[in-house]
Amino acid sequence: MANYVIALILGIGFGFALNKAGLTKYHKIVNVFRFTDMAVLKFMMTALVVSMTGLYILRGLGLVSFPNVPATYIVGNIVGGLIFGVGMALSGYCPGTCVAGSGEGKLDYLIPGLLGFLVGAGIYGLTYQQVYPAISAIANVGNVVIPDLWNLSPYLTILLFALMSGLLFYLIDRAHLQRKERA
Repeated sequence: MANYVIALILGIGFGFALNKAGLTKYHKIVNVFRFTDMAVLKFMMTALVVSMTGLYILRGLGLVSFPNVPATYIVGNIVGGLIFGVGMALSGYCPGTCVAGSGEGKLDYLIPGLLGFLVGAGIYGLTYQQVYPAISAIANVGNVVIPDLWNLSPYLTILLFALMSGLLFYLIDRAHLQRKERA
């Protein structure tokens, strides 16, 4: 029961952060795909660096373990990512911002978002028996995490990911400034 309360509190906190950052707005999501506003990308990359750091510190302290890491299916991840990305670009919503926008009481998030969740779940359920065996047989790398796969220290992996994120943020900001100067 306590885990559910903690998850609920963290979820509310995440939704609050999305809202305060302005990431529950349609134009913020769509502009990522237009390459004109990378705030969502920066937010998510920062969330990944913070969560990776926190999880591995907690793991190092013996407070959490990663016993049930699901298998990684490269082809399935690519296909799923493409479907997710196309749906997100077309709708201007992602599941997190859709739930956060619904929490704000916005019906334009609640109704299409709920319909999208239901349609997606229905398609997944109807096609699972045909699609999953075919996809899971291709490029299955097993139940590993990136540091284990590359035989690296988790902390080195986090540092490299954080440095890559910082470089990406720098390049995004530089491109944005160059666009402003040309305009």
